Amino acid sequence: MATLDKTARALFLGELLSGLALTLRYMFRRKVTINYPYEKGPLSPRFRGEHALRRYPNGEERCIACKLCEAICPALAITIEAEPREDGSRRTTRYDIDMTKCIYCGLCEESCPVDAIVEGPNYEFATETHAELLYDKEKLLANGDRWEDEIAARLTADAPYR
Repeated sequence: MATLDKTARALFLGELLSGLALTLRYMFRRKVTINYPYEKGPLSPRFRGEHALRRYPNGEERCIACKLCEAICPALAITIEAEPREDGSRRTTRYDIDMTKCIYCGLCEESCPVDAIVEGPNYEFATETHAELLYDKEKLLANGDRWEDEIAARLTADAPYR
C-alpha cells in the first residue's frame, strides 16, 4: 500500500503542486520587504547608535567634565581632559571616543547627569580607515547638532521607562 501511495505521488507530482500552491498563495499578498537605502524601518527609542555630545538651547555644551562616563566605560573607549573656566565651572578640553573599542552598552549615557553624551539614531557610519572611527570633541558636537531633534524625541519617548 505504501509503495502504491509513493508511486501515485511521484506520478502526479504532488510535492510540486503543493509547492506551486504555496507560491501562488504568497504571490498576491502584500510584500513585507523594504527598499533599504531609500526606505528605512522604524527604530526603537532605546536604539544605541553613533555617539553624540549635546548642547543646551543657548549653544553651550552640556558636558560638565564629571568624568563619570570615562570611569564607567567597560571598554575604556572614552578619554576626557578638563580644566576650570574663568567662572569656576569645569568644561572639557578633550573628549575622545575610540569607536572601535566601544561595545555600545549605553553605560556612558546612563551615567551622565546632564544628558551630555548620548547614543543617537545613526547606524550608518561605516568607514574605510581606523582613524575615521576615532571621534574627537568637535566630531561628537557636530553629531549632536545634526541629530538633536531625533535625540530629544528619543529621550522623551524613553523617559517613562527610566
